[in-house]
Amino acid sequence: MGKLSKYNPGTGIADFWSEFRRPNKWRWPILGAAALMTFGLLYTLIPGTTYGDPVRPPVTYITTLAPDRSDAEIRARNLAHQQEKERLAAEQAKRDEEVRNLYRTLGRMSGMDVERIEREAAAERARAEAAAAAAAAAAQSGGADRN
Repeated sequence: MGKLSKYNPGTGIADFWSEFRRPNKWRWPILGAAALMTFGLLYTLIPGTTYGDPVRPPVTYITTLAPDRSDAEIRARNLAHQQEKERLAAEQAKRDEEVRNLYRTLGRMSGMDVERIEREAAAERARAEAAAAAAAAAAQSGGADRN
């Protein structure tokens, strides 16, 4: 316990306060000089954080097509891709129709009025398409008015 009393900050603070409260014409200038030296020392010793420019990554261009292709080769490749796209779309439409037929059969077996449900769905799709077309027309006419 004897060592802890040597390092007790309470007695030091009390001693400082008793000396600081005594009238002295140099009290404030000394306090200001001490604070100025402390902050000046901290300002010079603590470096500011600086960030450099980020390192730019190297760009590697990947070319999958020959740069010296002719326009005819480009057209032929585009045509082949379009035909493949149409073939896949037709296959998907066929699969979708098969699924619809399965659902129609399931609906009939469950006692639902499948034709009425299909009519309501078709009417809803028509309303949605009409609303989309009206919105597109309004957007086009609004864009033309601003020009």
